Amino acid sequence: MIGLAKKAGRVEIGEEPVGSAARSKHARVILVASDAAASSVRRAYAFAQTGACLCLTIPADKDALGRALGRSSCAMAAVTDVGFADAIVKKLAVMDPEHYEQASQRLQIKARRAMERRGAGPAREEPAPGQEAHGFPGAAAAGAGAAP
Repeated sequence: MIGLAKKAGRVEIGEEPVGSAARSKHARVILVASDAAASSVRRAYAFAQTGACLCLTIPADKDALGRALGRSSCAMAAVTDVGFADAIVKKLAVMDPEHYEQASQRLQIKARRAMERRGAGPAREEPAPGQEAHGFPGAAAAGAGAAP
């Protein structure tokens, strides 16, 4: 699943890109390899706190996480799409409910809210015949917005 998210351009790989995604509030979940150095784990959790996202230590080592992402090794990665993040954490929750169930529930709530925001956008009305998008006839033809 994480490989698919990478192909879709929804994964940041490595410490600097993960930190940047978290600071800009784009990261939804930060995944840390089980054998990552203590300083890397500490930084990942700090990034998550800064970016108000989840940070999870996964049961894969750096080599396995790197292979899933098309690299030789990777200590941390950030998923920036809430749908992909939700799917990945759901899979982790199925494998180990004790550690990942609460995170899965939190991401499900965030995913549901994101879907509601996408679907609840303001409806745009088409302009009536003879009316332009600005609401008065001939606005585009007269050069609306142009200085006299």
